[in-house]
Amino acid sequence: MRKIFKFLVAFVLISWTAGPVAFAAQVQATRTDEPIRIDGVLGEDIWQTAIVAPPLIQDEPNEGAEPSQSSEIRILYDERALYVGARLYDSSPDSIVARLGRRDSDWNTDLFLIGLSPFNDKRTAYFFGLSAAGAIFDGRFYNDDWQDNTWDGVWEGAVQRDRHGWTAEMRIPFSQLRFKKSDDYTWGVALYRKIQRRKEEDLSFITPRNESGMVSRFIDLVGIKDIDARRKAEIMPYLRGKGEYLDVEPQDPFNDGSRYFADAGADLKIGVGNNLTIDGTINPDFGQVEVDPAVINLSDVETYFDEKRPFFIEGSDIFNFGYGGSNNYWNMNFSTPNLFYSRRIGRAPQRDLSEYDYTDVPEGARIISAGKLTGKIGDNWNIGLLNALTAREFARVSPNDLDSQTEAEPLTNYTVLRTQKEFQGGRHGLGIISTATRRFFKDEDIADYLGSNSLVVGVDGWTFLDTAKTWVIAGWGGLSNIEGNQTYMSAIQKNSIHYLQRPDVDHLGVDSTATSLTGFATRLNLNKQKGNVIFNAAFGLIDPKFDVNDLGYLSRGDIVNYHIGAGYRWTKPTNYYRTLQFILAHTMGADCGGNLTNNGIMTFGYVQFPNYYWIDYGGGYFFETYDSRLTRGGPLAIAPTGVWGQLEMSTDERKPLVFELYYEASGNDSASISHYLETGINWKIADNLIFEFSPSISINENYAQYVDVFDDPYADLTYDKRYVFAKMYQKTVSASLRLDWTFTPRLTLQLYAQPLYAAGDFKQFKELARPKSYRFNVYGESGSTISSDLKVDPDGSGPASEFSIDNPNFNTYSFRSSTVLRWEFSPGSALYLVWTHNRYENDDHADFDLSRSVSRIRKIEPDNIFMVKATYWFNI
Repeated sequence: MRKIFKFLVAFVLISWTAGPVAFAAQVQATRTDEPIRIDGVLGEDIWQTAIVAPPLIQDEPNEGAEPSQSSEIRILYDERALYVGARLYDSSPDSIVARLGRRDSDWNTDLFLIGLSPFNDKRTAYFFGLSAAGAIFDGRFYNDDWQDNTWDGVWEGAVQRDRHGWTAEMRIPFSQLRFKKSDDYTWGVALYRKIQRRKEEDLSFITPRNESGMVSRFIDLVGIKDIDARRKAEIMPYLRGKGEYLDVEPQDPFNDGSRYFADAGADLKIGVGNNLTIDGTINPDFGQVEVDPAVINLSDVETYFDEKRPFFIEGSDIFNFGYGGSNNYWNMNFSTPNLFYSRRIGRAPQRDLSEYDYTDVPEGARIISAGKLTGKIGDNWNIGLLNALTAREFARVSPNDLDSQTEAEPLTNYTVLRTQKEFQGGRHGLGIISTATRRFFKDEDIADYLGSNSLVVGVDGWTFLDTAKTWVIAGWGGLSNIEGNQTYMSAIQKNSIHYLQRPDVDHLGVDSTATSLTGFATRLNLNKQKGNVIFNAAFGLIDPKFDVNDLGYLSRGDIVNYHIGAGYRWTKPTNYYRTLQFILAHTMGADCGGNLTNNGIMTFGYVQFPNYYWIDYGGGYFFETYDSRLTRGGPLAIAPTGVWGQLEMSTDERKPLVFELYYEASGNDSASISHYLETGINWKIADNLIFEFSPSISINENYAQYVDVFDDPYADLTYDKRYVFAKMYQKTVSASLRLDWTFTPRLTLQLYAQPLYAAGDFKQFKELARPKSYRFNVYGESGSTISSDLKVDPDGSGPASEFSIDNPNFNTYSFRSSTVLRWEFSPGSALYLVWTHNRYENDDHADFDLSRSVSRIRKIEPDNIFMVKATYWFNI
């Protein structure tokens, strides 16, 4: 181990990388009083006399070389908007790759893009782009070179192709940008062209392959003055109609299988000065978003689903916490908390209603209203403030054939405040975040399931250790406090995040009289930003009582963790590879009582070949440690020595047909082993039609799958409880299918479908023999008995009582799909037609039969939901 540590540290001492390559250039904007028609023709006289931007530089594949094709780019402006005109010459115009995809979807096309940094802060920017077929791209850069495609502006663009190549023309209203008012403006700008068939990327500057940074390298855009900097108000009302046709039981008193709904609401955007924007929504509807995939989760960790609702994903980077400054964060078995997880807002009601025969429960808590304030204030402080109010929801329940209502979710207010400031051109940064949740109960019984208040406060920041910005230290710290009644707080202390009831450790314990819980967490990261030598190290701690899950996401606490890793990247192309990377790392972790729970050596690598095929791999060897989670709140067990590996590869993404493969496997000395294989096909059937198909299979053989726990005063060795496990054989077959058909840049059809079939067979039931071991007493041996219906006598003729195990076997059949037709009939205004389809069934048969599952899914009665939604954008 000492030799490995010395090897890793040696990488740090090799060299310090030089500063960025500089290109002395700027782009001059030309004022125009001539009306500009956005048609892609560039026919106005001003386009011929405007100043041409400096030539682009080839970034890929030949760094620093002249582009293979020339480009002439001009920028105009008038009082209200910025205009961009690009003449993109091509010696083989019939070879231009002109793919027409939905907004921000397919970057494997000939493309022109402009990046604008109105604040010129070297950290953030907007980008606007057009493919050679007219597909639209826009979004934001943040943290210098991180990209967010979720921001959608209201702007115009058009393209034309001719015998000389192609042209792109844009009109970007100043009302879509945030900037400080000035008499004379100097913005950051980047001009970008992609020639897909050559895998060529040309830019206003280059970022050497062994360095980092994007926005910090933007060149100056000068000449803009005397513009209308006033921000306008945008209002987008909507109307929605929905019909549900559901498979329900004939005796269901609340639903005969068909229901109809009508609704209305509005989104708004208001500029506050030039630096701030208010985004608001009243009674929002997100029926057009893609359904979540079906999952089989047998762990004690909550499934994390990505946010898909436009209001919450657009501009969400402002609320990112703990990731500024450094361009590389490695987790290495550290459960990094997400302090703001927007899926908590509007989630399904949390009250347990399983005691009732029939229920009619809302799918989610209705968002009455929500608002965001984002931008910059004062001395260049970034600010984000979000507030959302969700309605008090009632469920109709049927106890003893009666129809009554009960409160399922209280009126709830959510607030997030985020501020961040950068100093000395981004060399240092400091940020603060605070989240608060407040629930207002009418029915106090629901307080047994939900807390009344929560507050989280965090501080993050970074500092570069040298003027070349090669080395950076970044870190964060957070405090949490949650409040609730004694029943709720007792349950929180025992849940899978905390497991404070563990009986064999001194640093934990449940306080049954507690009405609040306070904890803390922190993480410190050291990263080498650029150069061929790679280095990253981190130390983190999560207190057992830290909890952010009212408005955040945390999978587990009680962690002390560190890693150190180093490697080397070869960035100069050869006859054998274009780029090559190798990393070796060590990771170690414990609980806050000092019990070692993680100790492993890991390696990672990447290679891209001259034909643009690539392979990414990872592997690790993990030494025997303790397992603090196997018994799910019980005593420590042993985690046997194990291995892990993953391999991912892809063919040339430039081609119309791309094949991908991902394989992951792990195992340990107890004969537990798991395999996961996913293959992918991305077929560009036509320039406007893309089909993706990703089938997968998962096989998991677990020697000790947790089943249940039973109280028994005669289980002396395991603290008066019997922790029951089984040998489980699980197989899951699934597939993801997507079809994107883009008829025009404004008219698209998207289809998503996911069939899933899974079976789990539990055998050889047993109990943990003693703490801090991986030994088990198998039922049916050594005097114990187990019947076919899973009645267990753990000691035969002994004094222990019998108990029954619920049959954990399962067979799950699922099919989910969503179809969305979107027509943007006017800039910012759209009509949606949506069909959501769902089939689901589960039983306790354990045998896996794929042909039977396909037949069975077809016979399951479906749930169908149809929706039509219209929005209209008003610019006031």
